[in-house]
Amino acid sequence: MTAKDTPKTTEENGRRMELIRAAAILFRDQGYERTTVRDLGNAVGLQSGSLFYHFRTKEEILVAVMALGITSTTEQLAQAIAQAADARGRLAALFQVHLNSLLGDNQAALEVMLYEWRSVSEAAKPGLIVLRDRYEAIWQQVLDEAAAAGLVKPDTRLLRRTLLGSLHWSVQWFKAEGELSVDQLAQRMLALVLIDQA
Repeated sequence: MTAKDTPKTTEENGRRMELIRAAAILFRDQGYERTTVRDLGNAVGLQSGSLFYHFRTKEEILVAVMALGITSTTEQLAQAIAQAADARGRLAALFQVHLNSLLGDNQAALEVMLYEWRSVSEAAKPGLIVLRDRYEAIWQQVLDEAAAAGLVKPDTRLLRRTLLGSLHWSVQWFKAEGELSVDQLAQRMLALVLIDQA
């Protein structure tokens, strides 16, 4: 690749990401099945046929949306955990990062991951399962460490599933203009699971 090729590649990558983010919003708001290729093209100012320069199929766009949501959140969580000073800080990071991602920049992509799983073919699921499992493994590791430190109860596998299910459901009821900010909600939810250290 020459220096001359780089701007085009950067532009193509930018266009691809623009399409993924637009698709995330459309798939969330209209549903994957009801969103047409024309809808996707219109959202980013492309002819519907031009989409297939970036993706081979509509399902490939769906998979890219889901992968973006989970990968971005995993990267943010890994960074926050690396910066935390102790087990309690790492436990707090689980709630902070997950809620800020789910109710913030990654909301549309993560909601698509949660609610459009049935639309993904069996052939396309393994790669997404790897990404999901990598994210949940971080949760499991932090919860195990917190249990060893006496911060949470020792049934950490069930705790992980319960917490993630509860956090995911927050997209249905959380209001940005409500009484709690996302960070305050994270602190309150953390307080619910901490064992009294007194």
